[in-house]
Amino acid sequence: MGDLDRVMQLLAKLPGLGPRSARRAVLHLMKRREALMMPLADALANAARSIRACSVCGNLDSADPCAICTDDRRDPSVICVVEDVADVWALERAVAFRGRYHVIGGVLSALDGVGPEDLNLDTLVARAREPAVTEVILAMNATVDGQTTAHYVADRLAPAGVKVSRLAHGVPVGGELDYLDDGTLMQALRARHSV
Repeated sequence: MGDLDRVMQLLAKLPGLGPRSARRAVLHLMKRREALMMPLADALANAARSIRACSVCGNLDSADPCAICTDDRRDPSVICVVEDVADVWALERAVAFRGRYHVIGGVLSALDGVGPEDLNLDTLVARAREPAVTEVILAMNATVDGQTTAHYVADRLAPAGVKVSRLAHGVPVGGELDYLDDGTLMQALRARHSV
């Protein structure tokens, strides 16, 4: 197997890329070897050496604890629990949350063989018991596994004596009722509030 074939096979394993997309990406990289391929290779090598999971929250960073955990401007009384690091990045991109995070590393799934022991829950419970923490927000995806996980996490947090809340679900901003699925409409009706 040649070097180009190896690069194409590795790229094809990335989410959203198949063999054709990988082949196009490799050709593009080869055409821009000095401007793109070499800096990308260096950046990947550096990231592989320095990026690791934060021992406090599970976020990815080159520092441990991560920049979010050590930021004095963030509210230490609120922890937002997410499934994956990508969820942290989405919330940070929205600039909607200024507290701390906790990445549990997935969802409970009997079909995939993921049980409570596979998730980062013990450290979450310990963090929730800290005197400074007053609320834990469960920001799991609106899937069956995500909601099952949220219920389980809420039960695990009950003895900690903190307020446990969940993200609202329903009609998205700019959404038209005719285009929404039945589950979203049902949830929006249940979560209605006074105006």
